Amino acid sequence: MLNKALSLKIGGNIETIGSGRTDKGVHALQQFAHFDIYKGINEEHLAFQLNRVLPNDIVIKRIFEVNPEAHARFDAVSRSYQYKINRLKNPFLIDTSYYRRGDLDLSLMNQAAGLLMGTQDFESFSKVKTDVNHFRCTITRSEWIEEDDKIYYYVTADRFLRGMVRTLVGTMLDIGTGKTSLEDLKSIIASLDRQKAGRAVPAHGLYLTEVKYPSDIFINERP
Repeated sequence: MLNKALSLKIGGNIETIGSGRTDKGVHALQQFAHFDIYKGINEEHLAFQLNRVLPNDIVIKRIFEVNPEAHARFDAVSRSYQYKINRLKNPFLIDTSYYRRGDLDLSLMNQAAGLLMGTQDFESFSKVKTDVNHFRCTITRSEWIEEDDKIYYYVTADRFLRGMVRTLVGTMLDIGTGKTSLEDLKSIIASLDRQKAGRAVPAHGLYLTEVKYPSDIFINERP
């Protein structure tokens, strides 16, 4: 959709490369993509024109120039996600938060979140038959926060595997209900076996919230 809109407004065949792919149904509060052109453009005007033709669930916030060798996917140094859970039925949160009834031990879930920190092999939480060279990721933030009747999981890492966050959340929910122990989680990580981990929670509760890049790839000010 974006490629088609860019090709229409700029001319030629424009192909974008995003910072990464997410599962169908996952939301993005921030996302980056790059494309190559060989003529000058008015970035602000182009953003306005694109938003006129793109569907309502896609909005272009800014277009800016980067170094010619910059790559939206490979230059990203970290990505952050948030998973939203509401524990009271709320029709206004349908498709934007996972409604889950029942008590949860948030203290245990935060202890589990702490066990995920650092550099580890997360193959147990990845979709199978995925085309990656390795399953090692470095998680720098992993925590649960409670706000009224809602709980949120925040996680930041240098990279994520397919389905990883949703499976991590599902596994920690099992810990919060007592189905799985903290020792079980250690064994799940060590097993490198997706079948040992919990089920993946629904995609509509997951949000890509931030993608960070080194400042030297930007021509002018950092977005």
